[in-house]
Amino acid sequence: MSDNWVVQNLENALDTWNEKLSEIWGLLTQSPQDFKGGGIWEVIVNINSAVQAIGYALLVLFFVIGMVKTCSSFVEVKKPEHALKLFVRFAIAKGLVTWGMELMLAMFDIVQGIISTIMNSAGLGANSDTTLPDEMVTAIEECGFFESIPLWAVTLIGSLFITVLSFILILTVYGRFFKIYMFTALAPIPFSTFAGEPTQNVGRSFVKSYCGVLLEGAVIILACIIFSLYASSPPQVDTSAAAVTMVWKYVGELVFNMLVLVGTVKMSDRIIHEMMGM
Repeated sequence: MSDNWVVQNLENALDTWNEKLSEIWGLLTQSPQDFKGGGIWEVIVNINSAVQAIGYALLVLFFVIGMVKTCSSFVEVKKPEHALKLFVRFAIAKGLVTWGMELMLAMFDIVQGIISTIMNSAGLGANSDTTLPDEMVTAIEECGFFESIPLWAVTLIGSLFITVLSFILILTVYGRFFKIYMFTALAPIPFSTFAGEPTQNVGRSFVKSYCGVLLEGAVIILACIIFSLYASSPPQVDTSAAAVTMVWKYVGELVFNMLVLVGTVKMSDRIIHEMMGM
């Protein structure tokens, strides 16, 4: 590493960015059971089991409400075709409440397969590190004290943006895990709404939203792949310009692309909702 303070500051910011981006690649290929050693998942499983009792009670309630609203009289319930329809609906809802977690994990595995396919098709197993070009490092090191003063200001602003964006990026990915845990913990309640025809839309919306959260990982990994390809061919450095101009243009373009990446990741849920017509 260079002894120049300006270079060190920029390199430290880029190291933070590369570290968070590498962590994202690891997180997106990790299952909820393994996240943070699996301790969180054990608590979620216990909560899901406790909420199942509430789900069974609501299952009966929604079934009765649905039967009352869809049947004009008790005689209609005695019809074989209607009775069979009600029985199948109740059995499906009961199965969803009982084995909902297994179903959600199966859906997670499917999406993880999609993410792995995207990564393998791109030919990338990890992101390409973003580094300062050697020409820029040389130009900065050749600057005198007074020439370095404006470089300090540019460096501080650029480093601050890069560091903040890196933490926003990783927090978004952590937030996806939080949503997966919350969906899994409370799943028996929305699944119980499938027992009644008037309330089944709640369960459908829950399933769509959960699929949207899972597919956010595919959008995030695509955005990271695009940025990694960009990082492998960084912006051109104008060696004929002054050092401060060179750094300003380079850092500005780099921060702009980082903003695009972070913005895409932050809007991944909206992108998925538009794709699924939700």
